[in-house]
Amino acid sequence: MKILICFGTRPEAIKMAPICLALSQKNIPYKLCVTAQHREMLDQVLEFFGLVPDYDLNIMQPNQNLNVLSARILADMDAIFKTECFDLVLVHGDTTTSAMVALAAFHRQIKVAHVEAGLRTYNKLSPFPEELNRQFTGRIADFHFAPTEKAKDNLLKEHVDKSKVLVTGNTVVDALFITLEKIKNGFSNNAIENLKERIGFSKRIILVTGHRRESFGVGFENLCKALLEISKRQDVDIIYPVHLNPNVQDVVYNKLSNIANIHLIKPLDYPSFVWLMSKSTLIISDSGGVQEEAPSLRIPVLVTRETTERNEGINAGCSILVGTNPSKINAAVNEFLKKEKFQCEINPYGNGDAANKIVDFLQTYIK
Repeated sequence: MKILICFGTRPEAIKMAPICLALSQKNIPYKLCVTAQHREMLDQVLEFFGLVPDYDLNIMQPNQNLNVLSARILADMDAIFKTECFDLVLVHGDTTTSAMVALAAFHRQIKVAHVEAGLRTYNKLSPFPEELNRQFTGRIADFHFAPTEKAKDNLLKEHVDKSKVLVTGNTVVDALFITLEKIKNGFSNNAIENLKERIGFSKRIILVTGHRRESFGVGFENLCKALLEISKRQDVDIIYPVHLNPNVQDVVYNKLSNIANIHLIKPLDYPSFVWLMSKSTLIISDSGGVQEEAPSLRIPVLVTRETTERNEGINAGCSILVGTNPSKINAAVNEFLKKEKFQCEINPYGNGDAANKIVDFLQTYIK
């Protein structure tokens, strides 16, 4: 049984790393391919988890549009499948890498397993292009590792064979616990030490992230308006690791530079970001991974999107949809900062054993 794991972005790497580690712990051989849809941020995660790719497509180019990216992934993956035969390819979530790798495998009649399967907004433009990527990958996949019962229900409604769906929890919780344990045991780095020196952490910390394409332009301008209003509070420090995309950086640095309690910093490596999350009182983010991680840290998330495919967190009170409306964001921040206790007691996305469930399934399938 020859297994290939393939991913391309930092979030995918974080969420697939626990599966790689679990396979190694159980002495199940596999090969690892990265497309490097993200480059620098991806490499940081690979180094932290000790993963060395067997194939590195290194496809990222400046100003590369989605069609060119998709074509390159298809062509380069086909070249791999020509030279080496695999029985099963594992892909993750909703990226262009996942969709195109799944399609390339399907063209070669290789079975596909989809990690973090079944999340839906049923709005093909929100998130764009991720929603359609995830649905497309789900149509191709032979095995579906759904993080929640809701995700499983979505798949069953789409007539996926029940026997091919396994509810696992989300592997990002596994990665979070692995990282927290390393930090507990003394892990640190320059980024963490610089944050300690620069910020002080005497006030309540509001952590901000943002990268979604649907918020480019007016969305990020409105987010900045909200943050300027929040910064008038004397009891908070706002820390914003600014995404590298120029559509984000140009707006954020133009609107938010030189505000005393708004700290614009470079994107953090994964362990530094986990450390910063653990020090935060509140998170404002459009990240799916953050929505899944924060409940384990008992930290509420204001989701700066109009829709989310992660409604379990909304329903459990772990997060709230605010979009990029400045009034909604400000009102929600003020309301959460008044509360003494966070109502989300259990993380609806799992307890840290998702990777083992997936690997146990693969062992059974191999036998």
